[in-house]
Amino acid sequence: MDNKIKPIYDREKYTTVPSDFEYVGPDRSEGEKIYKPSLTYWQDAWRRLKKNKVAMFFLGFLAFAVFIAVFGQHLTKFKYFEQITDDRFLSPLQGFKLGHYLGTDSLGRDIFARISQGIRISMILSIIVAAICVVIGTIYGAMAAYFGGIIDLLMVRFIEVLIAVPSMIYIILLMVVLGNSVETIVIALSLTRWLGYALLIRGEVLKLKENEYVMASTALGSNFWWIIKKHLIPNTLSIIIVKLTMDIPSIIFSEAFLSFIGLGVPIPQASLGNLVSDGFREISSHAYLFIIPALAISLITLAFNVLGDALSDALNPKLRD
Repeated sequence: MDNKIKPIYDREKYTTVPSDFEYVGPDRSEGEKIYKPSLTYWQDAWRRLKKNKVAMFFLGFLAFAVFIAVFGQHLTKFKYFEQITDDRFLSPLQGFKLGHYLGTDSLGRDIFARISQGIRISMILSIIVAAICVVIGTIYGAMAAYFGGIIDLLMVRFIEVLIAVPSMIYIILLMVVLGNSVETIVIALSLTRWLGYALLIRGEVLKLKENEYVMASTALGSNFWWIIKKHLIPNTLSIIIVKLTMDIPSIIFSEAFLSFIGLGVPIPQASLGNLVSDGFREISSHAYLFIIPALAISLITLAFNVLGDALSDALNPKLRD
């Protein structure tokens, strides 16, 4: 008896063709092709930022505040310095009928026009101060970290000496010596706030200067300014933006504090600090004079802080994770 198992097909009659096989290995036909990324770094950061609904709400609020600062004087028929003695102490509900959208103060001046002017001064002043601090702090911190050694030691010690004294003391002394003006506030705030930017940029440049592309650029003969412009600053830009966004509300609050104690923007110019100071005197009888400008300062500073925190998550997702 034959116990061999007979095949279910005849091998001699069956022939294979290429379609009987399927290649399951990697496809190397386009291995050398370079694909452009679908999103750039900034586009990806904007995509992450849009997912934060709270940050987008406050971003819209800041856009509205900028609109009021720029066009607020054209939305009302009253000037911020115009006094109408017949319309003194009009509440927002009473004044709205006469065109005073937020009422009037003790001299009959339109609160809406003065709030608009106060936001404009605060925004312009904070942007100028922040820009000066970014430029000085970035250059100073990058130089200290790039050259290193004794130069870095001396430059850092100089910063530590200045930081040891509270910045408000420098500001008040300068305001007393130079007098009250917007230019004096810019100088006083700029001379103290660039220190934080310098230390931040120094720490980042200390890490970046050890990278291969920086050493390669140095070996090819690139000078300090070229390396700063092409390699170091672009790679610290996200951190600078976050620091800038978080620092602007502090500058606005400092200006408001100086104006509140009488060392800020001089009268008759309107400032949020001046408005809060004027309203504080009338808080017992006309609380809206204090509440409206105080609410404006609070919402603007809150908006910048929330937006800065959201930008930190969007621009540096690894730190969030």
